[in-house]
Amino acid sequence: MTTQFSRVRFIMTEPSHPGNVGSASRAIKTMGFHDLVLVAPKTPEITTQPEAIALASGAIDVLNSAPILATLDEALAPVTLAFALTARSRDLGPSVCDIREAAQIAQEHLGSHQEARIALVVGTERSGLTNEQIGLCHRVCHIPANPEYSSLNVSQAMQLAAWEIRYALMQTQPTTEEGLPPPGRRPASTEAVLALLVHWQEALEAVEFLNPAYPKKLMPRMRHLFSRNNLSQDEVDMMRGVCTAMIQTARFGPHKPQG
Repeated sequence: MTTQFSRVRFIMTEPSHPGNVGSASRAIKTMGFHDLVLVAPKTPEITTQPEAIALASGAIDVLNSAPILATLDEALAPVTLAFALTARSRDLGPSVCDIREAAQIAQEHLGSHQEARIALVVGTERSGLTNEQIGLCHRVCHIPANPEYSSLNVSQAMQLAAWEIRYALMQTQPTTEEGLPPPGRRPASTEAVLALLVHWQEALEAVEFLNPAYPKKLMPRMRHLFSRNNLSQDEVDMMRGVCTAMIQTARFGPHKPQG
């Protein structure tokens, strides 16, 4: 159980209130988690502000160890399944689930192999997550609340999410290496999928399927397609091979066997 808890990451994007960062540290620690990441906070010294320290209470260790990263891409790089916590529905984006469904999905994902890592991502206190940030995640996750007043403080949202995931993980036994899938069949990290998307765009441009001057929404739709299908590392490697073949054929023509 401890191993699975250590593979759950909580990400706050562009936090502006030190108190919320301190409260979030306390919220996740009370549920047995410790991996808090801050992306581009409004104040670089946000974790050392008196309000953050006061509201962290006994979770100063979580607060002090929270890395500050420049982009959400960096925060999600080692993650294999990410949930975007948002109260607003989007026309284009990942599949939607509620927080209890997300916890069950997370539990099954973490139990499938020891390299799996999940993340829960919250947006700014004022406007939440952008469409671009949500597009980097695999699922959109809602917390069912009063429809007449569904807005939750970010630290409250993290507390609820942490509780649901804790409860789901407590129903399982620690995983062992026996019976786990081989490395290639395990889910690819966000970093690997994003690298594939860059390669895929290069290939689509090479075969003139994508006009970079008029991309429209093709690449965001492709990103959602890849994220929704939870690609394995083998599948990422296969698609990268397809990209390489497309680019080489576009540049040099089809290969003709000798003889």
